[in-house]
Amino acid sequence: MRRVLLIEDETNIAEALRFILARDGWEVFVVSDGAAGLAAVAKIRPDLVILDLMLPSLSGLEVLVALRKVPATHALPVLMLTAKGQERDRAAAQAAGVTDYMTKPFDNAEIRARVRAILEP
Repeated sequence: MRRVLLIEDETNIAEALRFILARDGWEVFVVSDGAAGLAAVAKIRPDLVILDLMLPSLSGLEVLVALRKVPATHALPVLMLTAKGQERDRAAAQAAGVTDYMTKPFDNAEIRARVRAILEP
């Protein structure tokens, strides 16, 4: 079973994403802060990380930079899903190596399509 790690601190969004992705055949793990997310990547070894930008302890951007510095996670696909839709936020994520970037609120069909496109090109 494919694994996705969702690093999201808003419970209702995390639960909605868990439901959407589980229905699509994913095994979904959820953590609610950046530091726990980094630790979970090493433990879970996900196929994909869905990462919020604004998180407690470490921001999503800090998590992304840390993932890209380590050879084992350098190429790990990361979909940033955030309420911050300004071009400077998107540019910072792209400069740090994000795979894809989506803004909230999200469309269920679009998030499923983006996840599939990342892992099934």
